[in-house]
Amino acid sequence: MSQFPTERVAQVRVLVVGDVMLDRYWFGDVERISPEAPVPVVRVARREDRLGGAANVARNASALGARVTLAGIVGRDEPGLKVHAMLTEAGIETVLMDDDDHPTTLKMRVLGRQQQMVRVDFEQTPSPECVGRLNEAVLSLIQAHDVLVLSDYAKGALENVAQLIQAAKALDVPVLVDPKGSDYSRYHGASLVTPNRAEMQLAVGHWVDEADLEKRAQSLREQLSLQALLVTRSEQGMSLFVQAARFDVAAQAQEVFDVSGAGDTVLATLAVIKATGASWEQAMQWANKAGGIVVGKLGTSTVTAEELA
Repeated sequence: MSQFPTERVAQVRVLVVGDVMLDRYWFGDVERISPEAPVPVVRVARREDRLGGAANVARNASALGARVTLAGIVGRDEPGLKVHAMLTEAGIETVLMDDDDHPTTLKMRVLGRQQQMVRVDFEQTPSPECVGRLNEAVLSLIQAHDVLVLSDYAKGALENVAQLIQAAKALDVPVLVDPKGSDYSRYHGASLVTPNRAEMQLAVGHWVDEADLEKRAQSLREQLSLQALLVTRSEQGMSLFVQAARFDVAAQAQEVFDVSGAGDTVLATLAVIKATGASWEQAMQWANKAGGIVVGKLGTSTVTAEELA
């Protein structure tokens, strides 16, 4: 691989849109079992908050040196205020809709001796009015950016995703999508879609061998009019499908400690590198390297340009 294109990345303008979350971690020690039920008792020693979902994608793109704008929805609550503060601290421009009736999506994880014991989710679908305001804001922002990244966690922020894709396509702005669900028709016309192995199986069914995977992947790519389809496959690396070609890259992780948010890192790296003018194959190579680094870290984390150099 060539040297990381730091100077070109610094000129890239990334617009991230999607489901904004706060990841909250409670760390502690486990020394006994509860007398009330057969569950471990975690004595909490510290708490840590990290940006999650689309906010983690934005944070990763920013960590690579790009100029980033994040658009999404949060609630008027303590987690929402925390998200605002953390994004400001990270130097990320924000266009966040504050929804009075929609609590900020919060994923709370309890860890004992660095081992995740339980995850508790707080979430609610945002109001149609708030989604509409978000959509209008994003449509006005696309032209000022080099790439549009859609982070879909199926929490409701991307209800009008098809309209955003078509608007970006009309402006010749590349669109990268991290998908959810089994119906990918809503992503028709995007530049790249990045399902993981489980998401790909949900969309096209189980494949029997590599040739069958390629047939199903190329069929899906053509149906959706995509430039490329990238399947992230954990220990099997990544497979990139473009017109009349396939590229595979082996996993680079030395030690897998935590896969939380790894897809966000991959998506952000793909977007940033592609926006510099690189090919999809080159973008995949850098994204694979970034993914291999981030899974060695605890929780939703980032990879910096220095780590990729």
